[in-house]
Amino acid sequence: MDYAGVIILEILYMIAFLLLTSAGLAIIFGMMRVINLAHGQFVMIGGYTTIASVKAGINIYFAMLVLAPLVVGFIGLIVERTIIRFLYGRIIDTMLATWGLSLLLVGMVTFIFGNTAVSVPAPISGYQLGEFQMGGYNLFIILVTVAIGVVMWAVLRYTRAGLIARGAMQGPDVVATLGYNPNKVYMITFVAGAALSGLAGGILAPLTGLLPSSGGAYIAKAFITVITGGTAVITGTLLSASFFGTINQIVSFAANPVMGDIAMLVLALIFLRMMPKGITGRFFRDST
Repeated sequence: MDYAGVIILEILYMIAFLLLTSAGLAIIFGMMRVINLAHGQFVMIGGYTTIASVKAGINIYFAMLVLAPLVVGFIGLIVERTIIRFLYGRIIDTMLATWGLSLLLVGMVTFIFGNTAVSVPAPISGYQLGEFQMGGYNLFIILVTVAIGVVMWAVLRYTRAGLIARGAMQGPDVVATLGYNPNKVYMITFVAGAALSGLAGGILAPLTGLLPSSGGAYIAKAFITVITGGTAVITGTLLSASFFGTINQIVSFAANPVMGDIAMLVLALIFLRMMPKGITGRFFRDST
């Protein structure tokens, strides 16, 4: 019974991990159709912001929940104003530009922090579940992810900002008919997506040590989750994260974590072969 509880908690944690690391990418891709290959580096910089802030004496919760999204959101603003806004509608050019940006960000972080792993202790101690020692901080991540998901859903569904954002999904003409400048809407959207990526990195920083190359560990799973989910930002990301998180952990417990990641990739390929428009594109066309 205790072992079943461990599996359930680990599945919930993996679902939360996928949702958290995919939220920023889902916003940018779902609303703007921009494939941001620097997404993993945005997450990584959020983590470095938290670690550097804590070592400077700043409260860890303020660092991860406020400073990390602010810093990465500001970087996103610079990137959008200097690079991305000139490439809307040019998917290949955007991919190449953000890939080059990712290399630049890795180089800058390496120059500033060095190429050795850095970390910060988790602020929440573990707890005992029968014979098993569980990470208390994992529960915090699950709760924060639920809160972020609820806020995103409420904003998109019930606010004017959400109406504008959903109009942006349809195209710049729809945004213009609502009386807003599409370029400003896309700018705000990109900054919001970058800030969410920074928030994810800040929250995940206490779990593992960070290296300048750590962004690669986030981007693959995030892209699998977002692309397979389809066009609906909330519904699609939630469904794909739930499915892949469950499969990943079941296979990991049955075999090992490497096989769990392989199972995710194989299933993503099968899903996209059967449903090229993603889960929501196939079954939930009117979802948010």
